[in-house]
Amino acid sequence: MAQPLSNDAEEYLSWLAVEKGRSRNTLTAYRRDIATYEAWAAVEGVPVLAAGPADLERHLAALRAEGRNPASLARATTALRGLYRFWVGEGTIAADPTADVRSPKLPRRLPKALDEDQVLRLLDSVDGTAPVDLRDRALLEVLYGTGARISEVVGLSLLDLGGDSGMLRVFGKGSKERLVPIGRPARESLERWLGPSGRPAMEPHRFARRGDAEAVFLNVRGARLSRQGAWAAVQARAERVGLGDVVSPHVLRHSCASHMLAHGADIRVVQEVLGHVSIATTQLYTRLSQDHLRASYQRAHPRAGGVGDG
Repeated sequence: MAQPLSNDAEEYLSWLAVEKGRSRNTLTAYRRDIATYEAWAAVEGVPVLAAGPADLERHLAALRAEGRNPASLARATTALRGLYRFWVGEGTIAADPTADVRSPKLPRRLPKALDEDQVLRLLDSVDGTAPVDLRDRALLEVLYGTGARISEVVGLSLLDLGGDSGMLRVFGKGSKERLVPIGRPARESLERWLGPSGRPAMEPHRFARRGDAEAVFLNVRGARLSRQGAWAAVQARAERVGLGDVVSPHVLRHSCASHMLAHGADIRVVQEVLGHVSIATTQLYTRLSQDHLRASYQRAHPRAGGVGDG
């Protein structure tokens, strides 16, 4: 049973769900962290809306004393920082007491990735002919096929498609432009979406904004699909095939990179495709690729027993 929260905290979680498209697992974890904090504050006599930095530090120290690991502490810190920033933005409080509260340092984690069969199961499940089906198939194919960030994909305009060049123009962090190759399945899915039964069927009689008229991906109201809307579409499709707990737009980006490396792509090429400023970021995927190759070898080779043990 979900723990009760104050009305102010409930408003924050509702905002995360509706406006930010946070996953059910994230919302459950944040609810638990905030409920723990509010319960602690009640025992300690700390008014949550008037808490100061020292109160937050004391709470985190109490969690640490209970044996919370760094990842759990970092998530709790993130949940509370988001809560207080939301309250500041809403005018509920005047100052953010978490502004100077530091999160525990975490070891850099390997990114998650789907295996290739999971990706195909997800893509092939979107086979309808309704406009929203054509849109979602194109969205998934582009996310996985290019490794682009969700913000880059929903930011695509029709002029960015590049015709028959086999390249997309995307604008990454800091509005930095780059060209990304796009494979045949993604191109064909885009063509179906842009055909008469897809995007034109979603176009309004009159676009509200010029940016909407130029957008590749539209929502059902005929406006440019938002990052949150695209995230929700991906999540809904993943849940239908039992992958709701492991799929997100960013996981498709990770999967693109790891599968390219597993099939022999040069790491510098992957860096360029994903738009990583530092090669060190891309190198995280090399370990993932090595793990995939080792597991495949051990499954396939009759004398693979003991590989990597010595």
